[in-house]
Amino acid sequence: MVGYARHGTDHDDGGSAVPEARTPAQIEADIVRRREQLAEALDEIGVRLHPKTIVGDAKAKVVSNVDHVVGRAVATVNRLVTDARDGLRHDDGAPRVERIVPVALLAAGVVGLLVLSARRKR
Repeated sequence: MVGYARHGTDHDDGGSAVPEARTPAQIEADIVRRREQLAEALDEIGVRLHPKTIVGDAKAKVVSNVDHVVGRAVATVNRLVTDARDGLRHDDGAPRVERIVPVALLAAGVVGLLVLSARRKR
């Protein structure tokens, strides 16, 4: 470190300047500066370890993960709907009756079963 006298090396070691002795005022100023740095570091550690900070960081991470999962789910559903819609049309946009009729019958059957099930529970 600059400004510190090294023990046993008060001679020139091949090009580096011999460090000068420091005054008590320089030493005291260095101590004050290091004390301030240490206080700042301890304050930062205290903020990082405070329960509110930890909870806030955890909440932010959860929200980020949920947003990511929801975004992927929306993209997947959108892709599935697009694929299903494209499967019910010809390339020219005309409906494919041979695929629409079975899907419509299946949907009507599911709705009918749900209605019957609801009536039986009453």
